[in-house]
Amino acid sequence: MKKPISTRIAGLDTLRALAILAVMAFHLSWRLPERLMPVARFGWMGVDLFFVLSGYLIGSQLLRPVSRRQEISLIEFYRKRAYRILPAYLVVLGLYLLWPAWHEDKAMSPLWQFLTFTENLFVDYSKNHAFSHVWSLCVEEHFYLVLPLLVLWLSRRPALWKTVSVLLFFVVLGVAMRSYELVHVLRPLDTNGDEFSTRYIERIYYPTYSRLDGLLAGVALALIRIFRPAWWSAIARRANWLLLAGCALVGGCVYLFFNRFSSDTGPAAVGIVIGYPLLSLGLAFLVVAAIETRSWLGRVRVPGAKLLATLAFSLYLTHKEIARLDSLYWHHLAQARDWRSVLLLGVTCVAGAAILYLCVERPFLALRDHREKRVPVSSVDEEARLEPAL
Repeated sequence: MKKPISTRIAGLDTLRALAILAVMAFHLSWRLPERLMPVARFGWMGVDLFFVLSGYLIGSQLLRPVSRRQEISLIEFYRKRAYRILPAYLVVLGLYLLWPAWHEDKAMSPLWQFLTFTENLFVDYSKNHAFSHVWSLCVEEHFYLVLPLLVLWLSRRPALWKTVSVLLFFVVLGVAMRSYELVHVLRPLDTNGDEFSTRYIERIYYPTYSRLDGLLAGVALALIRIFRPAWWSAIARRANWLLLAGCALVGGCVYLFFNRFSSDTGPAAVGIVIGYPLLSLGLAFLVVAAIETRSWLGRVRVPGAKLLATLAFSLYLTHKEIARLDSLYWHHLAQARDWRSVLLLGVTCVAGAAILYLCVERPFLALRDHREKRVPVSSVDEEARLEPAL
């Protein structure tokens, strides 16, 4: 039997590895040396990068059959999503229920919010922080639920204007909802109080309706590449310029979001209203550069990026909890906030994620692919490339 040919894209591995490292730095900033704080402060943007990747890759999986005039099976799509997400997620959720030391924070939202993927809509962030980072997975689950239905509806009588109108509708919806929350929820509050930052998270940062921009940007890339190849070719020829433009846009968003938890006027207000679409556009430029080997980002293979990209979902689920275990069992080393602490954190987080991946994620992916009568190793490799779910 021939050895399966890997279909991984090195540039996407690089971006996925960068995204998970940024998210981990943001969540674990209290463990990092002070010199890393300026970077860790904006590590939350890694989630938006995951959203763009997910929008592009999952959108491509749904749209390619449409371009070939093949029917989309909703049952098959949702079954694949269940195999991909639920096993590892439920194992980690079970650890929260059965092992108190696993909790990175004392209070946790009710179980039903995690089982229904509505933690991002109903969380009481003034009290419940444990496993709260699952909010972004909730956004992705809502995306997985709705996108196939939209694709089926739009593919019945396809038209460019209808597709563009749907994308613009959701972008405008996000802008309108964030504007409303800014004026009617945030501005009546004291920007120096904890309630301001809590409401920002609950009403702006977590809800699905205000965080769709990255997913929409990714879907737009998939649409262009599949249905407008001439447009894509023209874009791809300028991949290095897009890389520079993407970095500039992300840098501009750093300025807009600099005081997001302490201001509701000036650049912070602009960031609340249109900062997320601008950030998503910049990250979409980076994704194009990562796909195309004409760009520096698309050509370079970064050592370790493939490993981090493969473990990204398990790392996302477990990094905060493992940092908590580090503090319990290696207290003095974990609290040092030096490079030894960073090394301990990196080794334990990767080890924990590898255990979850090898014992739960990979077996269920292999089981899924076995049911489809595919070659397991090839399918798992494809899975690592195509599934940046957070």
